[in-house]
Amino acid sequence: MESDWEQRYVESNTPWDSGVPSEHLKDFLSDNGISPGRVLELGCGTGTNAIYLAQNGFDVTGVDLSKTAIERARQKSEAVGVNVRFIEADATNLGDIGQPFPFVFDRGTYHVIRKVNLAGFQKMLESAVAKGGYYLVLAGNANTLAPPEQGPPIVRGSEIVSEIEAANFDLIELRQTVFHGIRVNGMEIVPLAWCGLFQRREKDRAQL
Repeated sequence: MESDWEQRYVESNTPWDSGVPSEHLKDFLSDNGISPGRVLELGCGTGTNAIYLAQNGFDVTGVDLSKTAIERARQKSEAVGVNVRFIEADATNLGDIGQPFPFVFDRGTYHVIRKVNLAGFQKMLESAVAKGGYYLVLAGNANTLAPPEQGPPIVRGSEIVSEIEAANFDLIELRQTVFHGIRVNGMEIVPLAWCGLFQRREKDRAQL
């Protein structure tokens, strides 16, 4: 899987790389009055959202599997003069990234990894998000009528809730929306999506 993602960035075959910050991320920050702090972005790609967060005062760590994506992200952050910690790593094996984060953002990583190593992703998420912290996730929506080649991997609403809650999270909100800024063969598309907000439990189930 690693070589596949790397090759797509090498070839710039990355329809999800919109080049503009996520509207869902911006809405979450403004609607919830989130103060700048430490944040982790899973699947940061070429750094668009991570750089946006850093420009707004956050202490940002961005992780991606692709070496090329990370190199481009570092170049972009240097070009605009912001400091972001970019790490090349598998999202199920992050290594030493410091203390758990009060906020983790994920635009399109969960819906890929769940098909490959769901247990590993859940274990990572449980340790990466601080107790009481938030996990904001965007994932492909199984309610779509579009053919598979015209959108991201899809997941049912019941699946995303059960799979994330199993990692010691509580659902705050799950709403149907769309991905913005996606282009396939030069044409803009708006794939159906889920936007889920989860909060890490203060106590693990094993402690209850």
